Amino acid sequence: MQSWPTPEIPALDGTPVPLRLFDTANQEVRPVETPPSGSGDPVGMYVCGITPYDSTHLGHAATYLAFDLIYRVLLDNDQQVHYVQNITDVDDPLFERAARDGVDWRELGSSQIDLFRSDMTALGIIPPQDYIGAIESVDEVIEMVQSLLDEGAAYVVDDAEFPDVYASVNATENFGYESNYDRATMEELFAERGGDPQRPGKRNPLDALLWRAAREGEPSWDSPFGPGRPGWHIECSAIATNRLGHTFDIQGGGSDLIFPHHEFSAAHAEAAHGVERMAKHYVHAGMISKDGVKMSKSLGNLEFVSRLTAAGHEPAAIRLGVYASHYRGNRDWSNEVLSAAEQRLALWRKAVRTAQRAGVAVATVEKLRFHLSNDLDTPAALAEIDAWAEQVTAAHDDKIDENQDWSGAGKIIAAAVDALLGVRL
Repeated sequence: MQSWPTPEIPALDGTPVPLRLFDTANQEVRPVETPPSGSGDPVGMYVCGITPYDSTHLGHAATYLAFDLIYRVLLDNDQQVHYVQNITDVDDPLFERAARDGVDWRELGSSQIDLFRSDMTALGIIPPQDYIGAIESVDEVIEMVQSLLDEGAAYVVDDAEFPDVYASVNATENFGYESNYDRATMEELFAERGGDPQRPGKRNPLDALLWRAAREGEPSWDSPFGPGRPGWHIECSAIATNRLGHTFDIQGGGSDLIFPHHEFSAAHAEAAHGVERMAKHYVHAGMISKDGVKMSKSLGNLEFVSRLTAAGHEPAAIRLGVYASHYRGNRDWSNEVLSAAEQRLALWRKAVRTAQRAGVAVATVEKLRFHLSNDLDTPAALAEIDAWAEQVTAAHDDKIDENQDWSGAGKIIAAAVDALLGVRL
């Protein structure tokens, strides 16, 4: 599947700072293990993509902006990155929305994927090298499901009509290490987030669906275990490990994917390939609320990137609004957040036109690098640029000419803000 164009990213002078990120599994901020600089081996990063039925709201955008920052910091550290993202273009929510709207599910998916691409392009997000749809990966899923069956890590339920295939929750000794949730929390979230604990014939209520046997009115593909379609978690397991290796560097997504999705996608890969841990780092972005209320489809309070840009709000301001709070926290979006971001953008643009002291600009860039490398501390990073901009504009307020050429100091800051934050000044 085609992704979207790669934005131009300035190269920076100075000394990069190695990246440290919070690892959900280890519950601590620690260095990201990367290949030696110049080795030619890339950092492998897999980020779960959308189910294309109502993209792209700010919850989506905030997640992909967080991993865009990771990508940018790694590039600044002279690391190559192999970025893979899936798109779940065959799944129940897509079918349900298409039925509600009276459209073909393929048409709905295609239109929302196109909108997602345009939103990612507008926001200047670096695209994945491999952008893989679930439909494209069916053969890969079938191969992995067969491997799990052969290993005794999966089984077919005793149901003549719908012989679904399930993964055993006991297939790996360390199941639960990624989320660190207790059994009661797992059972609650499994039921809320697409699981089927009451399915007759399952050996354990937490066993996860690998292959859904064909039902009337649903798309299906032939397989050695009967016609059907992939489960959700196995899709990501197959796509990620077939492109990044059985163990890779970073798996990420929103915090609502910690369990069951990421726990099971890791467990499937580990059972199939005999590895202890699928990803060296599990990284998760917090949820976005609107005006203090959690964004949800049922409440109808989703804020869409396309609507914001159509209303004349710059993508740079959207990025700054999202970055005003830390990526791991649950954040609020409001007109006040957006207004503050637009004021910040205006201040920065004013400052780069008037800055004179290159040494101060260089020192500010080093502080920016430090904060971003410290678990993407964007509030502290933005505060550094704010302090620089306020100092510059206070010192040169009587000399401001919006049409004058940028000084060397202004170019230093503008390049760093573009390269590291993705904000064009």
